Amino acid sequence: MVVSLYTTFFYQPLFNVLVFIYNTIPGQDLGVAIIALTVLVRVLLYPLSSQSIKAQKMMQDVQPKLDALKKQFGADKEKLASATMQLYREEKVNPLSSCLPLLLQLPFFIALFQVFRDGTKPESLSVLYPFIQNPGSLQSLAFGGLVDLSLSNPVLALLAGAAQFWQGHMLVQRRPSTHNEVTKDEDFAVLMNQQMTYVMPVVTVVIAWRFPSGLALYWFLTTFLLALQQWHFFRKDGRTKVQEYAALPPTSSGPAR
Repeated sequence: MVVSLYTTFFYQPLFNVLVFIYNTIPGQDLGVAIIALTVLVRVLLYPLSSQSIKAQKMMQDVQPKLDALKKQFGADKEKLASATMQLYREEKVNPLSSCLPLLLQLPFFIALFQVFRDGTKPESLSVLYPFIQNPGSLQSLAFGGLVDLSLSNPVLALLAGAAQFWQGHMLVQRRPSTHNEVTKDEDFAVLMNQQMTYVMPVVTVVIAWRFPSGLALYWFLTTFLLALQQWHFFRKDGRTKVQEYAALPPTSSGPAR
């Protein structure tokens, strides 16, 4: 039942859109079709991605105040939990708000993974809608015959890993290290996040290297576009804060002259 719903509402529509784009493009270039579909999906998921990025940024901004609460209440976990929830209410931060958009996007990512992994197989065309022209097969040679998307491609795999590193690196939280009983668990979590920034790109390269390069092309492009969206949001957020600070009335730091 679940597999049938997934195929009907995610895999089949995405695959049909890919074939429609493939039929429409002059020369029927599968690489260009993959790029077009990836961009289209990223545009459709833009609101969810923006919500997730905003939530992650808000959690980063409130982290220094959380650190101060941990130092203030020490090992009193009950008071710390109460003060933390009060801080979340005052700052209008929901620690779980960054997870829901990612979960909603997950079925699309899985479906696209399957589409680009199996799309060049002749049997995959059996799920085409009646109004979508059957091209007979999807030619795996793309970009003027330069890339065979049915084979692994080290260059695309490395590009996917590089995009993954850029996207993860922007989310790494930089804080002064502390060495006391109150914050040692938190420091460990931060260390794990920093390690994942380097581990995930390696995992990405290994996976993308082993699968057909059509998947690596999608993985690179979707991660790059997400990283670009994050970069734009962080840059815009930084400019907004500078403007707000500049608009504040000047404070007197000494006797008037």
